[in-house]
Amino acid sequence: MQTQPSTPSNWLRNYYFTRAIFSVAWVTAAILFNAQSSFVVLLLVIYPAWDALANLVDARVNGGLKANPSQGFNVVVSTITTIAVILAVSNSMYAVLAVFGVWAIFSGLLQLNTGLKRWRSYGAQWPMILSGAQSALAGGFMISQSIGTVVPTILEIAPYAAFGAFYFLLAAIWLVVTVYRKAEA
Repeated sequence: MQTQPSTPSNWLRNYYFTRAIFSVAWVTAAILFNAQSSFVVLLLVIYPAWDALANLVDARVNGGLKANPSQGFNVVVSTITTIAVILAVSNSMYAVLAVFGVWAIFSGLLQLNTGLKRWRSYGAQWPMILSGAQSALAGGFMISQSIGTVVPTILEIAPYAAFGAFYFLLAAIWLVVTVYRKAEA
């Protein structure tokens, strides 16, 4: 049995599948354990920390942080967000939701930029571009909810993560289809 060589396209496909799986697992845990405050705190901290790590690894595999400045900046933004979530959790869920909202705006715009840059090399980046744009819009919505009267929970953040999972999965599948089409041509 012949194995397929590792290519940048294969890396990206596997990266997107991994991001989708993580997000699905995170959403599932958020739904199942939303009443367990210590687990909710852990989930809230893990999400931006995972994003920082994932962007760091992806940037390094694709030429390093200097070659991928939007991802390098995303690593910094997600790391700062992780720290801000740790600080905000002791304050209130309003503060946590506001932090997630600001993060969603910045990380969405950076993801959109990365998708546009990768379009030339890989194609099949429209799900990442849409995801970045939707993330920025969702961030604004989270900020508006954070100043509302209803006390937010992790379930206000779960749809954001679920849409992320959807877009990562769609991008991975689209890359598979693109490679298949090129092979058949």
